[in-house]
Amino acid sequence: MNEIRAIEAAQMKDDVDNFKIGDTVKVHFKIVEGKTERIQIYEGVVIAFKNSKVGKTFMVRKISYGVGVERVFPLHSPRVTKVEVVRPGKVRRAKLYYIRDKIGKGAKIKELIVSRKAKASANLTISPAAIKEPVDPAPADLGPEDSDD
Repeated sequence: MNEIRAIEAAQMKDDVDNFKIGDTVKVHFKIVEGKTERIQIYEGVVIAFKNSKVGKTFMVRKISYGVGVERVFPLHSPRVTKVEVVRPGKVRRAKLYYIRDKIGKGAKIKELIVSRKAKASANLTISPAAIKEPVDPAPADLGPEDSDD
């Protein structure tokens, strides 16, 4: 039994990305085509987590050309290189299967408002565009003390 646990512990990722149900995420998934490898990004809403330990999976749903597409990703797979949170969601359910029946605006998840302090403590990245730096005003005209007359 300890041998099985040792093998499972060796296959688990140490740096598991922090996301939850209802979050809109971008899953960076490594695809092998012959000898070449490329990373494909799959963006959608996390609607379920299943299992535990090494076999833990999460399901992501997106709308592609008007058709709902769901895909299951193993959390500890070496092919899942990165999961980045685009938009945190505010939900009160563990499984969001009810979204399958919703269309358009009804399938939208409310956004969880997170303060800057909480983002900093959670080590979420803040885009440089979101942070406004004070701009030094350029001198519009030279005053009498700066003129050469």
